[in-house]
Amino acid sequence: MATTPPAANAAPSPAPPATRTSRLLHPDPTVRRLARITLLNTLGSGLSLSVGVLFFTRCLGLSAAQLGLALTAAGLCGVVASVPAGRAADHWGSRSILVVLVALTGLGTAGYTLVGGYPAFLAIACLVAAADRGAAAVRNALYAEVLPADKRVAGRAYLRVVTNVGLGLGTGVGAVALQIDSRTGYLAAILADAASYLVVAAMFHRLPAPAPGAGAGSAARAGARAGADGARGTRRERDPERRPAREPNPALRDGPFLLVTALSAVLGLQFAMLEVGVPLWIVQQTDAPRITVAATLAVNTVLVVAFQVRATRGTEHPAAAARACGRAGLILAAACLVIALAHGAPAALAAVVVLTGVALQAVGEVLGQAGTWALSYDLAGERAHGAYQGVFNAGNAAALMIGPAVVSTAVIGHGLAGWAALGALLATAGLAMGPAVRWAGRRGAITTV
Repeated sequence: MATTPPAANAAPSPAPPATRTSRLLHPDPTVRRLARITLLNTLGSGLSLSVGVLFFTRCLGLSAAQLGLALTAAGLCGVVASVPAGRAADHWGSRSILVVLVALTGLGTAGYTLVGGYPAFLAIACLVAAADRGAAAVRNALYAEVLPADKRVAGRAYLRVVTNVGLGLGTGVGAVALQIDSRTGYLAAILADAASYLVVAAMFHRLPAPAPGAGAGSAARAGARAGADGARGTRRERDPERRPAREPNPALRDGPFLLVTALSAVLGLQFAMLEVGVPLWIVQQTDAPRITVAATLAVNTVLVVAFQVRATRGTEHPAAAARACGRAGLILAAACLVIALAHGAPAALAAVVVLTGVALQAVGEVLGQAGTWALSYDLAGERAHGAYQGVFNAGNAAALMIGPAVVSTAVIGHGLAGWAALGALLATAGLAMGPAVRWAGRRGAITTV
């Protein structure tokens, strides 16, 4: 049925006003789907994190030393598992491997409720950590496959916001189990987390598989936009077919990428600084009220949620992403010095000083995350994202494993000097990203002439 066209001078119909919900939802349907998966996964994780230590010690009867040893061994397994998991994603598909690893994490988590002794707990802890860290590497490779190259970092930033919201909500639900303080409540929380993993595995299974060659096409378009930048047009993106799929892990032979991974791991010490260093500093070395510990986490969460997506703007090119890392390192160094100044200050002033330092840390965190995410994709081979994300994730996992020991022993016990040393290390790592990216650009130019 034909319709009458509007008059040429007719005023256009006003667009429907954007609702608050529509402004919060991501415009890309793939990111929205990933956000639903992320929200459910982190809800379960927040629930388990809030009750895990008490469940392991009070219900399973583990001592603090036993728990610490098991978590250290599990962390090492997580580091080791990241590289082969990423490589497996390149061979058999990131979606298929991710489904298996997430389901295995859920089954292992449920297995905690059946533990009858320490050896069984140690084995399950190592299995869960290996599957979980392996899944993290493969998940990042999946993002590279299902999202356009110029939307990956912004998409990951949005998902990180969802992650913080989900963890916060899960922790709130976990507080109910803590208040009940019974074996039944703890078991219910652990089993709910296990169930969330299994549902998430099913949701990943229903995610549409990426079209063959989509990554290479996205890289070509991104490389055309960034031609003047120099670093993006590396040998891997100019000739994505040159690397056979069965050759040894290419990421382990890529010097610039390994350097960026190591520098990113150093920047990752900021998480131990926030989660371990700041609470110990408040309680042991300042007169700030203990409730300040909870306030620091709240400040960090709010600022990350508010600014993580915005921080990705301008990181589209490797040189710009490296500059973001440099700024992040300097801001994190300033945060260390500010937090150190709380020592000896009156209680109220000490609390304000610490919270100011944590606010600076949050700014450095969102900038550093945006920059390192961009570099982890920009410097990787489009046909081997699993391998590259596996190596990159192994570096991050190593930082998470050794960070608490480094911060608690090398920083807290040495006062201002310890915080200054940590700040100098973070600043150096951030500023060194620039030379690392230029090295990647030079190597790319050499191999293509």
